[in-house]
Amino acid sequence: MNPTIGDIDSQPEHSGSDESDVKKSMDATICVVGLGYVGLPLAVGFDQEGYSVVGFDIDDTKVETLRRGTDTTGDLGDETIIESDIAYTDDPSEITHADYVMITVPTPVDQNHQPNLDFIESAGNVVGKHMSPNTTVILESTVFPGATREVLVPAVEETSGLTCGEDFYVGYSPERATPGDPEHGLRDVVKVVSGMNSDVCDDIADLYATIIDAGVHKADSIEVAEASKVVENIQRDLNIALVNELAMAFESMDMDIDTRAVLEASGTKWNFHQYRPGLVGGHCIPVDPYFFIHRSKQSGFTPHLIEQGRAVNESMPVHISNMMIKELNKAGKTLRDSRVLVLGLTYKANVADIRASKVDGIIRQLHEFDIDVVGYDPHGDDDFMREKFGIPMQEEDEFSFEAFDGVVLATPHREFYDVNLVDAQSQMNENPVFMDVTGAFDAETVSQAGFAYRRV
Repeated sequence: MNPTIGDIDSQPEHSGSDESDVKKSMDATICVVGLGYVGLPLAVGFDQEGYSVVGFDIDDTKVETLRRGTDTTGDLGDETIIESDIAYTDDPSEITHADYVMITVPTPVDQNHQPNLDFIESAGNVVGKHMSPNTTVILESTVFPGATREVLVPAVEETSGLTCGEDFYVGYSPERATPGDPEHGLRDVVKVVSGMNSDVCDDIADLYATIIDAGVHKADSIEVAEASKVVENIQRDLNIALVNELAMAFESMDMDIDTRAVLEASGTKWNFHQYRPGLVGGHCIPVDPYFFIHRSKQSGFTPHLIEQGRAVNESMPVHISNMMIKELNKAGKTLRDSRVLVLGLTYKANVADIRASKVDGIIRQLHEFDIDVVGYDPHGDDDFMREKFGIPMQEEDEFSFEAFDGVVLATPHREFYDVNLVDAQSQMNENPVFMDVTGAFDAETVSQAGFAYRRV
């Protein structure tokens, strides 16, 4: 169900929608463009509610894998894919049948931290070339405020020959996916929605309300919705940067002040916010602030605090490595003869994604001191990790602590909690060091097992 609406820049007062509108929308065909960690759960969610769903991706290997019933994200489960009626395709002509097209392609930053919206522009061109008139195009990818109108709309118009606001309609709804967190899935988090005007916004809200149990929030404009996504992660980035900087400061004081003990004591006050130091990886928190910085500087304002927070968090891998080097020296180790086992190389516990991991920064710094580094991760692909991190990887059937001088627990996968620390210590060289990046283990327990224990 697509409304008849006015000019793209108009924003009349919100109008309500009745129950019949919702029932009509249930007959709609939805095409999700991009079947990654965001797009695939979205397609599954609409499929489960009875919509006709087309899942489009340019990666024919991924499409074929999904057709065979294999979950390519690792979050949904193969059975969910097998039971779905989604039409997976790499044929863009299938977009023609869609009433709604949802674009969920990646939006990375380049090596200079500048937003790269090439995927959005390309997706917009493909959608425009194949979509039918009266289609509503909804962008879910993270962007800076204004990008939907400034980048997506021209891309769609370029290949479609259609005019936005007359022949097709646009909206924006930021994704809030949390891979590996079953308690905060698609249905469990409030969905922010927006449209080019209130009629489109209401229509999009009705559509998403059928799959979001937590409800929808109608943003005042597309730009407000775009900004809300980056601000969510800027706030988290800055809070983590604060405790990371505190950790660095306490380490420099050489007074044996444990940062986490300080935070635990401070946290006894009712209004203290609970954050912990560590690596800041992933596809959102380390990236989204740069979208805001970019757009803000275009307008002549430099957000110095946000920039500084990013700089602090980007420096953490080197800080953690230097802590490990210091502990190896204290243990009487010769650095060039030392061997360190890094446990967990993915960006987050219990997920397989290594693309946005910050563990490579730790490895590079250890290599600078000629320390031999070996990795082990029960979730990531070993060949992919060897290539990305440039280190040998232990296979699951050969996992051992034999002849290592230290352990860096970088990503605390659930499997690591079952490790027998006493047995592990007995396999290692004399006076082994245990660096616990996230503070996952109890300090006393690790120390009693015979390790020199440190946490960030």
